[in-house]
Amino acid sequence: MIAREDLKQIVMLGYLTDEMLDKIIPITELLHFDEREMVFRQGDTSDRFYMLKEGKVILEQRITDKIAVSVSAIKPGYSFGWSAMLDEEKYTIDAICAEQCKVFSFRGEKIKALFEKDHSLGFIISQRLLHIMKKRYDIRTEQFIKTLRHHTEISGLL
Repeated sequence: MIAREDLKQIVMLGYLTDEMLDKIIPITELLHFDEREMVFRQGDTSDRFYMLKEGKVILEQRITDKIAVSVSAIKPGYSFGWSAMLDEEKYTIDAICAEQCKVFSFRGEKIKALFEKDHSLGFIISQRLLHIMKKRYDIRTEQFIKTLRHHTEISGLL
């Protein structure tokens, strides 16, 4: 069984009360993945949200069938697979385990049903999700600007 203390180690859940965590425990599953195992692929149905307990997950964006770019590394305590929380039908990125991983997960429809019953819980998690998304957006924007600055043809225009 998943303990409340385990879920408190997840950054976005750390803001919840014990009572809220107790509501999440019954819908949370602990999944195990091997090194190099794919958690999900870009285009897969986005039905689960994931929170890394142990290990490391790499998020990759496929450019072609043979080329993928690593855009983020998820470390323990952090989450991925937001599409399941946002009513997106498909994942927009690949998630691959860089090493053996233990991952907490819940189905999107189950957490959304819980939000309907407990609006405070839904508000807190939504705020945390927005905070994480903004932080990752800022990092990617910074990476993009840095790439532009180092591009020889573009840097001459700056």
